[in-house]
Amino acid sequence: MSEESLPRDARPEHADALPEYAERVLDVAELIPPGRVMTYGDVAEWLEEGGPRQVGRVMALYGGAVPWWRVVRADGVLLPGHELRALDHYRAEGTPLKQASRAAEGHLPRLDMRRARWDGGERAEGHT
Repeated sequence: MSEESLPRDARPEHADALPEYAERVLDVAELIPPGRVMTYGDVAEWLEEGGPRQVGRVMALYGGAVPWWRVVRADGVLLPGHELRALDHYRAEGTPLKQASRAAEGHLPRLDMRRARWDGGERAEGHT
């Protein structure tokens, strides 16, 4: 992803402080209840800024301090390279999963997006 595709305040020239866009993305990640998820695109839509790639970039750079496993791909596939850590969190939180088919690589489950997806319903309660 190029720096030009990030919102202006999320570019490296502002690296001395957490960019405002990144703070907003991380704030949304912290709002997602245990056992629920939002897609990268859901977060961007909720913020009314950026897109899935920008949210993904923020999560890759800054997401370690928030429940990163709750911001996911729209297809429910577990985050490559972090599958087992995420799966531990999903199981501990009771996040709905779909069992993997025998043909699935690594036989890892996917998120059951129909049941796990959170729409940010409490948005009106104290967050703009």
